[in-house]
Amino acid sequence: MFRWKKLGKVFTPQSVGSRPWLKEFAQAPATLVLDDVVRVYFSCRPPADANGQYVSHSAWVDLDRNDLFKIRAVAEQPILELGGLGEFDEFGIYPVSVIADGDLVRAYYAGWTRCESVPFNVAIGCAISHDGGTRFAKVGNGPVLGYSLNEPFVLSGPKIRRFNGRWYLFYIAGRKWKSVDGRAEPVYKIRMAHSEDGLNWTRLDRDLIESRIEADEAQASPDVFFANGRYHMFFCYRYSEGYRNGHRGYRIGYAFSTDLRTWTRDDSRAGIDVSPTGWDAEMISYPHVFEVDGTTYLAYLGDQVGRYGFGLAVLEGRLE
Repeated sequence: MFRWKKLGKVFTPQSVGSRPWLKEFAQAPATLVLDDVVRVYFSCRPPADANGQYVSHSAWVDLDRNDLFKIRAVAEQPILELGGLGEFDEFGIYPVSVIADGDLVRAYYAGWTRCESVPFNVAIGCAISHDGGTRFAKVGNGPVLGYSLNEPFVLSGPKIRRFNGRWYLFYIAGRKWKSVDGRAEPVYKIRMAHSEDGLNWTRLDRDLIESRIEADEAQASPDVFFANGRYHMFFCYRYSEGYRNGHRGYRIGYAFSTDLRTWTRDDSRAGIDVSPTGWDAEMISYPHVFEVDGTTYLAYLGDQVGRYGFGLAVLEGRLE
């Protein structure tokens, strides 16, 4: 199994001042390793509006490459503007995944819109940065991966990767909505698409990871990397009901593959779980694996899906 040693919470959004759009949450950490800092992208929220509704923005925090607990800078403004009236990303940009592409940085993100019968719908967009990942501009007003015949709603959680010269997008797709105590709750599963240019996608069009805790298990944040002859995926999962606190909330799972299409799930190898006490005692989710100067780290969220920030763990031993 993997052995992750928790290092503690790194970033608390409530500690950042003078940014009214960044008041709480630091969700879905994703990294870009630069010369002297590790830039961690995350999604945040201002306070709810008069109707109790939120919007989501995405930002970044720069961590010193030699001391990841030393904050060097926080974005002064969101990395990307919300969409215009009626566009797919009018009410939220969350989460975001970034990748260097020559002199550019690409960001793939989930754009949120509000609905009438259910709270929201989501599709996946793309944006490009020409300044090293500080600010981004959308490639267009619509999504690069939207609803389809077999993926009719809630396309979210994009994680962009390149393997052997081809682009791969791992994401989640909604399977159904459930009415739970008068509230609509989504069920979503992990899926994958591939592309030659990062804009036009061919979907595998089936779920990658089998459900374990229940048929309506919700899965999210499929983070994939290659090491020692196989592909590794860390992801998170939860029950479809009563998941906001306690033992039914998010946990981190693991699966492996040799071809990116057929995956074997083995959560016993994940090597990380909730803590007995503290900021991640009820929930642990949205894993992201990255390497800095030969050391492998895992960024993750704690209770209330990152309302109070994200933390880091370090891999003990080697990737197997």
